[in-house]
Amino acid sequence: MMRRDRRSRKEEADGVRASLAPGSLNGAITIVAILLFVALASAAMSDAVQHYFGSGAHTDQALAVALLLNIALILVGWGHNRHLLREVGVRTAAEERAHQLAAKDPLTGFLNRRSLAEAGAMMFTNVAGRPKAMALLLLDLDHFKMVNDLHGHATGDALLKEVAREIAEAMPPAAIAARLGGDEFACAFPFDRTHPALVEGVADTIVTRLARPFHADGLHLHISASVGIARSDTGCAGFDALMRSADTAMYAAKNAGRNRFAWFDQSMERDLKARNALETELRNAIPRGEIVPYFEQQIDLMTGRITGFEVLARWEHPARGLIEPAVFIPIAEQTGLISELSLSLMNQAFHAARDWDAGLSLSVNFSPLQFRDAWLAQKVIKVLTETRFPANRLEIEITEAALLDNLALTQSIVGSLKNQGVRLSLDDFGTGFSALAHLRALAFDHLKIDRSLIMSIESSAESTAIVTAITRLGDSLNLPITAEGIEDARIEERLRTLGCARGQGYLYGQPTSVANTRRLLAERRLLQTPAAGIAAVPGKDHRRIA
Repeated sequence: MMRRDRRSRKEEADGVRASLAPGSLNGAITIVAILLFVALASAAMSDAVQHYFGSGAHTDQALAVALLLNIALILVGWGHNRHLLREVGVRTAAEERAHQLAAKDPLTGFLNRRSLAEAGAMMFTNVAGRPKAMALLLLDLDHFKMVNDLHGHATGDALLKEVAREIAEAMPPAAIAARLGGDEFACAFPFDRTHPALVEGVADTIVTRLARPFHADGLHLHISASVGIARSDTGCAGFDALMRSADTAMYAAKNAGRNRFAWFDQSMERDLKARNALETELRNAIPRGEIVPYFEQQIDLMTGRITGFEVLARWEHPARGLIEPAVFIPIAEQTGLISELSLSLMNQAFHAARDWDAGLSLSVNFSPLQFRDAWLAQKVIKVLTETRFPANRLEIEITEAALLDNLALTQSIVGSLKNQGVRLSLDDFGTGFSALAHLRALAFDHLKIDRSLIMSIESSAESTAIVTAITRLGDSLNLPITAEGIEDARIEERLRTLGCARGQGYLYGQPTSVANTRRLLAERRLLQTPAAGIAAVPGKDHRRIA
């Protein structure tokens, strides 16, 4: 297809040249002038010879003038032809340049999406019915947005050029490569269908190369890639279907942990359909109030007293029963529903906890994606105001990912919340590569040690050393420490000895619903009396949130 386009452009250019050559009016005039010149020159030469040999004849002055005029006409026509041919050359070069820009990505020199569709469809047709098959690799860079946000788009573009160079070097000779836009690339090539190891080798080479540190704009940058692979001999009706299969496999590689490749299989398509169905249900579940708060106890390790609860999301599905957050939270993040879900959850939790003991706090996890919303603080304050829940009883938990994504915006959001009395906790502390630097970036009120460290403290000397160091750091900075994931009394005792202030985990009970949490607090006399509590909002039953 592309060759035919180039051929047609060449034929058009040749036609333009032909229109300017002797076949055109200008060319015809030039030819007539040349023929007239030959005739006049012959006559003039004959006249001059006769005069030279003394025949008595004199040179015809009119003939000489005509000859000179004819020479001038030839020179004018020749100059005009040269000018027009030069214009044709400029126009042809411009058309070729425009074709290049329309067909290729200007940054990397790879094909663009439209050109890949054309070239890919041709390759798909060529391998059909032959011993060969077509492999399509679709890859997406992991954490590339962070490079743009932290270092600017110029650095991001420089990195993309380096990535394209690595991909090109990993490709077999017959491959075509394209940049589909942003940080998404594709490459396709034919292979012997009985030797898929060749395809895996190419994919593994790409993953390995892109996991190495890059040097761009004088910086050392670390990224990785998730690669999806599809082959044409697995029932694909055409190149578009092959693209969809590779895209599905790429997201499977991302969901499996990134920095890897995955082959497409039919189970992925079934999973994708199930995921899309769940997304549709989730969109309806949030306004219906099916996503409800569950509460996990936080215990003072020295006294055994309940100090507060962490608010956790549960989906009370009318047909599937209770769905854990690991199933639907990633979907909410991917679809942009996470903010609506979080605000709904807070609204329910704040209403439920308004008449709990004033010393009980609520900890709410925020997704890093929520900190991209410049209005997040105002939205939280609005929920606090509407529910009349005291801001000093709310603790926001954030992970280091929120700080890495956009530190300046996160600082602004956190500053607005802290001005209202909201407290701030750094979640999963001890697992990030730059946690100490982030302690200086924001005024944290609390640190939470990641559950993976707590659960392995009995079996891993390294985990023990990290937990010990964190507790000492917290003590020196006057930051209380909460240990997550306590499931054993021996671990609890060890953490108490180390100086951890609070703990939470299944040792103290699993997360419970609003009704069951309220029953627990009533048993421990941690509910405010009607006289001490806040006046009820008309139409609200604060004993239970449905």
